[in-house]
Amino acid sequence: MVLNTKEYEEKMKKSLSAYESELGTISAGRANPQVLDRITVDCYGAETPVNQVAMIKVADARTIVIQPYDASLLKAIEKAIQVADIGLVPQNDGKIIRIAFPQPTEERRRELTKQTAKLAENAKIAMRNIRREANDKAKDLSKKKEMTEDELKISEKNVQDITEKYIKEVDSVTDKKNKEIMAI
Repeated sequence: MVLNTKEYEEKMKKSLSAYESELGTISAGRANPQVLDRITVDCYGAETPVNQVAMIKVADARTIVIQPYDASLLKAIEKAIQVADIGLVPQNDGKIIRIAFPQPTEERRRELTKQTAKLAENAKIAMRNIRREANDKAKDLSKKKEMTEDELKISEKNVQDITEKYIKEVDSVTDKKNKEIMAI
């Protein structure tokens, strides 16, 4: 009985998806509403994501417009964006908030590529941990004599192939993001 790798592949898929979503929060100079995904605002006593209390639109390549459903939340949203320290300055005109994405400097772009590299390494570590978990399971089955030595080797090779596939995918996503960041 060779180890069923579907469960571990699913976990790696989720890790990749989480990594891609984390990369989306890194601003590369273009207007990207995802940078606001982790920002919450105090809405009637409950911390609520900004995208649930306001309509967020991309006005042009470098500007996001935030229009709260309730005008009384305008100041709270503005303050939440400032406190989040995402490197963007909200401009409140009394009805909407505009966020202009500045063209990043060369130094800032290099910092962002270092940040993506760190996130990529964390994603790879997560995948290696999943590989270790799968291999431990296979070794356990082998010890219990539910799996032969050959089946153990096949299982380990299958898990390694899946791990390599997803690590290459992380590298590919990282390269794409870095090209986007370094593009002028």
